[in-house]
Amino acid sequence: MKYHLISLGCQMNLSDAERVNTVLGQMGFSQTDDENQASILGVIACSVRQKAIDKVYARIAKWNKMKNRKTLITFVSGCILPSDNERFLKLFDLVFPMSDLPQFPEMISQYGIVTPAGLNHQNIDRETLKQSEIKTGPKQSIVQLQTIHVNKPESFKLNPGKNIEHFWDVEPTHTSDFDAFIPIQNGCDKFCTFCAVPYTRGREVSRSSIEIMNELKILIENGYKSITLLGQNVNSYGLDKKGEEITFPDLLRQIGEYGNLAGNEFWVYFTSPHPRDMTDEVIEVISQYKCLAKQIHLPVQSGDDHVLLRMNRKHSMEKYRQIIHTIRRLIPEATIFTDIIVGFTGETAEQFENTRKAMEEFEFNMAYIAQYSVRPGAASSRWEDDVLKETKKNRYHILTEELTKHSIKFNNRLIENTVRVLVRGLDRKDGYLSALTEGKIVVRFKSEDKNLIGNFVDLTIKSATPLSIEGILI
Repeated sequence: MKYHLISLGCQMNLSDAERVNTVLGQMGFSQTDDENQASILGVIACSVRQKAIDKVYARIAKWNKMKNRKTLITFVSGCILPSDNERFLKLFDLVFPMSDLPQFPEMISQYGIVTPAGLNHQNIDRETLKQSEIKTGPKQSIVQLQTIHVNKPESFKLNPGKNIEHFWDVEPTHTSDFDAFIPIQNGCDKFCTFCAVPYTRGREVSRSSIEIMNELKILIENGYKSITLLGQNVNSYGLDKKGEEITFPDLLRQIGEYGNLAGNEFWVYFTSPHPRDMTDEVIEVISQYKCLAKQIHLPVQSGDDHVLLRMNRKHSMEKYRQIIHTIRRLIPEATIFTDIIVGFTGETAEQFENTRKAMEEFEFNMAYIAQYSVRPGAASSRWEDDVLKETKKNRYHILTEELTKHSIKFNNRLIENTVRVLVRGLDRKDGYLSALTEGKIVVRFKSEDKNLIGNFVDLTIKSATPLSIEGILI
């Protein structure tokens, strides 16, 4: 029997999906990319963007039609706002916060679906099955599908991150044999007015540093080359357990010391930090250890102090500027990525111009630019979305042009230099492989040797575009 799983949104959702894969695999199900072959259909949802939620509604409408010709179970988890949760309860068979994943097998069992790994051969009178009868294959019992109340809507309203430690106990089934995620923290206490995360994942909870280090060591010993530490606000790690847990700089330091002794080459990244909690100590530690990748993702969201205040970002542009200056001083080779929202409620032309100037000043290597959309539950949803769609789109294009103008300058400086890269797979161009530099700049090089995938190689860079470079294998 098979399952089909869709993950939407950020890297945290992708990481969560790896643990869902483990639970379903232990139940005896195998994964399939073809939803028509599956008896369990699931989605890891993202309520942060309306487009992602629209995809969930479109998918469940299709899946519910499929129930007319076959028996299947549908479920949804992930980042779900209470308002979306209430609607999902009427559309999906199972709705639960990710922290309840360890109870998923029990939910499936109570719902009445046959599982390959745990069959209870029941003596059921066929005449009582009526319309819900299922005829199973060899060695599988006949069970009755019943609609029961295993959903827990109250857990979303109170604390969707409750018991997250039990979720972390589930070992992930990694989708790559050289690139992995390690969740170190869940939830957020910042309550930015545009953001739904505190309502979808709850308050901040830090994972045990011992567990984090054990997971990392196992991955490195098994040959993993790229590790990303995940959290909604990674650099506040440990602050919720003062006196019981180490701080984020200390965690990075432990990883760096292990890297010095491990003998295996690897790069460790983290996302996402918050400028308010980004200290000089974090940057100093990164500069001291080879395995700590020289790439920092630091969301700015807006370049205007008044907009930042309305966003409840709790940092000023001067604070952000000081962080960037420290990075440039201590890690001059580092690439800097950011997140920006255009068209936030009330954003004036002058305020947007300040954001453009910030991009010009900081010369980001990459910026993930989003056009503001209202999310029910977030504080800004109570305000009028008064920036026209056309204006948002125009501002998006202006910032995109600004990004390419500055990223090409950095990439051009790499030409004729030797660059260490991690090969990630086949490139879209025939006869080429695709890789990433330590700074996460996309690289292609001519080679058809698939054995290089998942390994470090050295390239001489020969050409550059705004968002990628090309080299030849040394």
